[in-house]
Amino acid sequence: MGLHPHALNIQIASRIKGIPRERDFRKWLVAALPKAAELTLRVVNGAEGRALNNGFRGKSYATNVLTFVYHEKKSPLLMGDIVLCAPVVAREAREQSKTLAAHYAHLTIHGALHLAGLDHEVERAARTMEKTEIAILDSLGFDNPYTDS
Repeated sequence: MGLHPHALNIQIASRIKGIPRERDFRKWLVAALPKAAELTLRVVNGAEGRALNNGFRGKSYATNVLTFVYHEKKSPLLMGDIVLCAPVVAREAREQSKTLAAHYAHLTIHGALHLAGLDHEVERAARTMEKTEIAILDSLGFDNPYTDS
């Protein structure tokens, strides 16, 4: 993964402390994307996260990551948006005793893999997605996010 041209737009729309730098998000996305991509990654506050989750999934709470896919299944170019909700990511990192960087890296990679067509709706697909996430995170120096620290 990660050896393809990408057009990556990183938007930080939250003022919460601890959000990684744009170059970190770019590094994580490039490591996870299996082919060329045009995407926007946007880090939002709780209100925007809740509005997006409610508007697109009918759930009236903010979630950690949302991925919006705009390309056809067999397209040579991945196109979409990834939205990370900063206060949710921060809360989860605290609850799971993970560093903010590790949790942001995991959720960024998770969103990128959704963009690439992976999902976790059935157990077999979930195992494949988790193994892929673990391998990419390991290549970037992060621990397995699915084991307790």
